[in-house]
Amino acid sequence: MRPDILNPLFTESTALKGVGHVLARPLERLGLTRAVDLAFHLPVSWIERQRVHRLADAETGRMVGVVLTAQDYRASGSARAPFRIRAVDAAGDVVSIVYFGKNSGWPRKLFPLGEPRFVSGRLDRFGDELQIVHPDHVVPPEEAAGIADREPVYGLSEGITNGRMRELVVQALARAPQLPEWIEPGLRARKQWPAWHEALAAAHHDPAAQAARTRLAYDEIFASQLALMLLRASTRRRRGVPVAGDRRLRDKLALPFSPTGAQRRAFAEIEGDMAQPVPMLRLLQGDVGSGKTLVALMALLNAVEASGQAAFLAPTEILARQHFASLQSMLAGLPVNVALLTGRDKGKARESTLMGLADGSIHILVGTHAIFQEAVSYRNLVLTVIDEQHRFGVSQRLMLTAKAERTPHLLVMTATPIPRTLTLTQYGDMDVSRLDEMPPGRQQIDTRVISDARIDEVVAAVGRHVDAGRQAYWVCPLVEQSEDGDEAAAEVRAAGLRARFGADKVGVVHGRMPGAEKDAVMEAFASGRLSLLVATTVIEVGVDVPNATLMVIEAAERFGLAQLHQLRGRVGRGDQRSFCMLLHGQTLSETARARLSLMRETGDGFRIAEEDLRLRGAGELLGTRQSGEQRFRLATPEQIQALLPAAHDDARLLMDRDGGLDSERGQAARTCLYLFERDAAIALLSSG
Repeated sequence: MRPDILNPLFTESTALKGVGHVLARPLERLGLTRAVDLAFHLPVSWIERQRVHRLADAETGRMVGVVLTAQDYRASGSARAPFRIRAVDAAGDVVSIVYFGKNSGWPRKLFPLGEPRFVSGRLDRFGDELQIVHPDHVVPPEEAAGIADREPVYGLSEGITNGRMRELVVQALARAPQLPEWIEPGLRARKQWPAWHEALAAAHHDPAAQAARTRLAYDEIFASQLALMLLRASTRRRRGVPVAGDRRLRDKLALPFSPTGAQRRAFAEIEGDMAQPVPMLRLLQGDVGSGKTLVALMALLNAVEASGQAAFLAPTEILARQHFASLQSMLAGLPVNVALLTGRDKGKARESTLMGLADGSIHILVGTHAIFQEAVSYRNLVLTVIDEQHRFGVSQRLMLTAKAERTPHLLVMTATPIPRTLTLTQYGDMDVSRLDEMPPGRQQIDTRVISDARIDEVVAAVGRHVDAGRQAYWVCPLVEQSEDGDEAAAEVRAAGLRARFGADKVGVVHGRMPGAEKDAVMEAFASGRLSLLVATTVIEVGVDVPNATLMVIEAAERFGLAQLHQLRGRVGRGDQRSFCMLLHGQTLSETARARLSLMRETGDGFRIAEEDLRLRGAGELLGTRQSGEQRFRLATPEQIQALLPAAHDDARLLMDRDGGLDSERGQAARTCLYLFERDAAIALLSSG
């Protein structure tokens, strides 16, 4: 149970003053559904307002505050043209106040002719005249003292202004309690960090409060490390079942090529873990195309040889069906019964699968989260394999392990190469195996970096590619702060490409589509009925379309390197030469240029991931908006790198020296776990 002291912070946003169903929508799009989300929604930048008496004293290009008097209105006949107010300062210098797309009645009301007003906004020079476009404050001079010289600027979504967001954050902060201290006293004294409540307030009110922001990042990393320690301790206490196959199935497997050294090494580590009475908890990290499926198959067969059952969990139905088809093909001729279970399976087929699991006649079950459901019971589940681990939370992992009398061994796989520092933050409770060699025959993808000024040439190249019977992906740009923007970008691009290639040849997928509709489009592309798939970044990790040999990524400079690498890995899966075109805007920063250049140079995902951390700093290294494991909201990758060793040691000190969660500091740390929603670890601890 969450401690009562935190309940005010976990109130729904709709309970805050002024939040009705209209404002709730943009808040929901930003993931700010509770007061705690608003409290942790830190400013992205700051307005520093320069107050002046005369415009001549102000710097153009920055926010100013000045008393102005409106002299006349200048409206053209067109509804689309801007509405201008000619105003003067105390010295008689002229400035234009400009409003776009507004009913002119509103600015007229704000600026009565001949009456002074305190105006705050960005002062710019347009030709020979000074102008302020859409001032953020217009009030009588006597109210000017109520406007701060410094204001935080927040990430926004359509339908909410910065001023409104500030008001909501203030309400959320008023609900934040004083909390007992969970950081080891000596460490906090050395770092000179403020108390938690003080740090949270300072992070929202003072751009110079670096110690406050660092402290909040540390708290989040500490909660994560402590949760992973508790999870690992809980797993180590559970009784597993030693699994040692006799190789009778693995030796009969007909492989098209010999396993790589990395595959053999990874499987030896897995085999060693499965032979122990303590449940295996291992992460298999492998780049796109490195052969993780074969390693997983060897683990599955090891379980079947030992008279056990295994479950293979995929994040989407289309991926589950793909894994099922792949395993059936690889196991052809062997006495191994593989079944598929997804949310769509109903009636007799589903009943037959459930019976086969219960009586043990099904050896390997492949499926989506449907294999968690209560009705699904196994005769002897000894191994669970999870594909794309970051899509599943710890709680889902626990539901699957609860399906067996004794905790099954767990192998989780990810195709996202993760820097070693971040592996510890995301998977610190697991042992790690890395596949850092490519199987023979895997194609290098010809990667080209092209200015979007040449987009017509790119569309023509796509046309030639499609005419030759090949398929292509076109990934639309990531639009910051707005999922609607991603969706709109994909729909607009798809409309243009349909006009060029025909509506029956071009499909579109984005995050707002219902799952079944998205799967249907993906399946149409996978089966070859569509030639071109326009998508946002929701293109599923691992979807295998060997005939897709061209990837176009628009506005590539807006993506992280790791994500570009993931997207590029959708092609090059057959025996044909494959291409990736990275389209970029015409003004590139040095960092963006370096990142795109690296993509052209190398296909090594681990090198790319390390460079991504170095070059991009605070970017999201695991891709954007992935569900499942909770991502860090306050800590940037740079802070994770810097603070992780101390947080790890502090959590270890709490468990080993300071009496664990039952001590005084431990009780405070328990509150910290609930605050950062890593409390699944506490449930684990209590359940033993």
